[in-house]
Amino acid sequence: MIAGSDWERGFSDMTDNKKAVILSSGGVDSTTVMAIARHDGFELYSLSFDYGQRHRHELNAARKIAEVFQVVRHLVVQVDMKAIGGSALTADLDVPKSREIETMSHDIPITYVPARNTIFLSYALAWAEVLESSDIFIGVNAIDYSGYPDCRSEYIQAFERMANLATRSGVEGKTRVRIQTPLLHLDKAQIIQKGITLGVDYAMTHSCYDPTPNGLACGQCDSCILRRNGFEKAGVKDPTRYQPTGS
Repeated sequence: MIAGSDWERGFSDMTDNKKAVILSSGGVDSTTVMAIARHDGFELYSLSFDYGQRHRHELNAARKIAEVFQVVRHLVVQVDMKAIGGSALTADLDVPKSREIETMSHDIPITYVPARNTIFLSYALAWAEVLESSDIFIGVNAIDYSGYPDCRSEYIQAFERMANLATRSGVEGKTRVRIQTPLLHLDKAQIIQKGITLGVDYAMTHSCYDPTPNGLACGQCDSCILRRNGFEKAGVKDPTRYQPTGS
């Protein structure tokens, strides 16, 4: 975790009062992005979603992370994507397990939640406009990911163009929205190494798609495999609590 003196010094050094909306899932990527935004001098406004996902462990992690980072406000928005379904994260469908990393980006898995990033970024855009913020941070990654179409640079560029056409502040020229994606071209190991240099305590993050009721990671879903492989490649001890093999 970031040392208290350095952390507090960062707050006192902030002079330009820049505001950023950070999409926070409680995982490795979004937490690293939050650390980067904080290091770059932004006031943090974290945004999470209770969207009908399989479990609440990620929301609990996001709340803890917001406390540790001393965000100005942590907003949790309820969006009923379970009513729409179509994903193993929001419907009664099996989460894929034990897939090879090489195959993860070759197709779009059933854990893809239809239009999720578009919906989340739209809420972030609305909040940023109210805050008069030009910067929205999202931890999308185009290298170590599970083939999701809304994690690609083409998608982010298209959303940013739309965002600046769709808001009153953009049309009136008050602000120009930037969708910040500092992890876009980093692999999981590089992301973890970056976070470690910024003092991130990854033990407080949660990534698993299908954890046990008490929050132990399954170790076999795509997210667990990518996370475990990232820590191994980064040469960093994996703090994740996995359920025992065979459970």
